[in-house]
Amino acid sequence: MRSLYIDGAWRDSASSEALDVVNPATEQVIDTVPAGAAEDVDAAVAAAAAALPAWSALTPGQRVTHLAKALELFNARIDDIAAELTRDMGAPAVFARKVQAGLPALMFQTYIDLVEESGERYFGGERVGNSLIVREPVGVVGAITPWNYPLHQIVLKVVPALLAGNTVVLKPSEVAPLSAYALTEVFHEAGLPAGVFNLVSGTGPVVGEAIAAHPRVDMVSFTGSTRAGTRVSQVAAETVKKVALELGGKSPNVILPDADLVKAVKRGVADVMRNTGQSCNALTRMLVHRDSYEEAVALAAESAAKYAPGDPADEATRMGPLVSADQLERVRSYLALGVEEGARLVTGGPEPVRGRPDGYYVNPTVFADVSNDMRVAQEEIFGPVLVLIPYDTEEEAVAIANDTVYGLNAAVWSGDPERGLAVARRLRAGQVEVNGGALNPRAPFGGYKRSGNGREWGAHGLEEFCEVKAVQL
Repeated sequence: MRSLYIDGAWRDSASSEALDVVNPATEQVIDTVPAGAAEDVDAAVAAAAAALPAWSALTPGQRVTHLAKALELFNARIDDIAAELTRDMGAPAVFARKVQAGLPALMFQTYIDLVEESGERYFGGERVGNSLIVREPVGVVGAITPWNYPLHQIVLKVVPALLAGNTVVLKPSEVAPLSAYALTEVFHEAGLPAGVFNLVSGTGPVVGEAIAAHPRVDMVSFTGSTRAGTRVSQVAAETVKKVALELGGKSPNVILPDADLVKAVKRGVADVMRNTGQSCNALTRMLVHRDSYEEAVALAAESAAKYAPGDPADEATRMGPLVSADQLERVRSYLALGVEEGARLVTGGPEPVRGRPDGYYVNPTVFADVSNDMRVAQEEIFGPVLVLIPYDTEEEAVAIANDTVYGLNAAVWSGDPERGLAVARRLRAGQVEVNGGALNPRAPFGGYKRSGNGREWGAHGLEEFCEVKAVQL
């Protein structure tokens, strides 16, 4: 069994219980990690608190030096880390290299670049009238991360938190924890000072709640389900600590009548099938003008059929398994529900995937004739499931798009970029793509409404881990 990483050393957990790590493509146990206890969190927080004064006293440039060494080691073993992610959570090999491991490397470098470019000014303060406005570290940060992009979400929290001068206690998802261990090994080898970074594996109800409730944890950054995020907020409220939440989504993809329909539908389907649909920002509701609706349905079915589930270790595989047996059961239940609600099953469905007797595989699925009040249109399924909803006017499309408790992501397609931008401005979401606008690692990412609060990525993500102080002169 693996160990915990506390105060710069690997150590046994106070708990004797273990958690199996299962390869979702084979259903075989490939590792075990400790089911940590509250006592382990106490030890990790004590180590982080003890390390905080010296770490926060370093200059931004000195902290960059530490993290740059870690990134160099990370990049040297990125192929091995990608292979671990394929085994750990079922990401297809190509996707694991380019996204599951490649995107964290990009974000790691982006944060280093930001601090190198403007760290002294950013943390040194700015004059506003007779005041000096300075940004200081929050303190001890508890990071609780999910299984769908396990390494990416860790980097988005741990790297900016450390660069801002905080110390960290990380609880990775117990479903896919192995990349967290790989990053911890990198930090250890890079010589990060003892206590600056700590890892406690375990479950949410035990380790996660202990972190959120701990009186010496100054901030909790959580990514996961809205239900779990609500619980983190409730527990953290007892000590009035800062809480940042990146939660669920049911994102709309508005295809206007003047859009390139073929391109919009193809790109929209690809977005939903990415990571086997296990993306909080997936564009799972496709809104199409009624005049083009049936053509869009046919195009979506054709595109979805190209994502045949396969062995994630195979370089040709575009879509791997879901991450766990629980997730498979959840997604299949929604596929059955869609039919019960009266949606038209265009392709896919809840039946077992042909030729895949082992592994947590599910069929890529497209539903048509969906109304926005159906549960499959309102609830986050977290699987490769697309619903198509018709509309008659632009006003109706905007109303349908905004008729959700979520507000994480959205998209607009139009032949007129200005019209696309105008509609994008009306959508209640933290991020909106217009005509497939490219990913920007320096742009903020986060949600409105029940998709959470706070922002990750770029300077906004760095500032999330800072307190702001006004010094009157």
